[in-house]
Amino acid sequence: MSINTIIRKMRPLICEALREDCPQKDITSSACVSKSQFNHAIVIAKQDMILSGIPVFCAVMKEVDKSIRISRLRKDGEAVKKGTVALEIYGKSVAILRAERVALNYLQRMCGIASITAQFVKLVAGTKANILDTRKTTPNMRLLEKYAVTCGGGHNHRMSLSDMPLIKENHIRAAGGIAEAVRRTRKVCRKTLILEVTSRQEVMEGLAIGADILLLDNMTARQVKEMVKLCAGKALVEVSGGVTFKTVRKFALAGADRISVGALTHSAPAADISLLFE
Repeated sequence: MSINTIIRKMRPLICEALREDCPQKDITSSACVSKSQFNHAIVIAKQDMILSGIPVFCAVMKEVDKSIRISRLRKDGEAVKKGTVALEIYGKSVAILRAERVALNYLQRMCGIASITAQFVKLVAGTKANILDTRKTTPNMRLLEKYAVTCGGGHNHRMSLSDMPLIKENHIRAAGGIAEAVRRTRKVCRKTLILEVTSRQEVMEGLAIGADILLLDNMTARQVKEMVKLCAGKALVEVSGGVTFKTVRKFALAGADRISVGALTHSAPAADISLLFE
């Protein structure tokens, strides 16, 4: 999905975010800044980072005042150093001030996700493993957060429960076992099937029943290596749980095809970015 399509889908939420931040009027700006005043502003990186959300920032500004002029000096997916000016803005001061916080909130969140993703991607360089996100996203922010993951070089897992079946522990318990859960799912859905497994026995069951991807949950790197040999190309191997900067390369070297990391979206720190009037 292109970023323009994402912004179009997100527009109602962007408008709601602006209303949340300014339900009536900006009492500070209206009190001390002339309505006729214009300013030139810059958006500057206060740390090294991977950019993501530049078009979203611009969309927020334009939502407040379509006459605001923005020069995009950098683009999404670009690595920038501390002190880099990513955007230049010119427009009515009160409009820029009204849009500032919401626009920066989106940009800081998305750059933070892109930056942590890039760190994980760098750590598995030279292996076949891909870094994937999860559904552990901020409610109503999933499209933007998963887009940010791709800016950092990561890949998207399921966008929603409707994309593909992922049979997990509670599905297995509710269905009465792995074989029955897979059988029922295959009966109604022909999409790629992911099966979460936690032991050698469950891996064997998954292979026997024909799962396309085996998601090894909370296994050690040594266990992952053993399960990869056991699978012998019969199913793709995904690792999930216990994935950190310290462990991710061990999982990749163990032979994992995919490594899903919830921390990309649920624990990414916001990037340090400022908007300054000149």
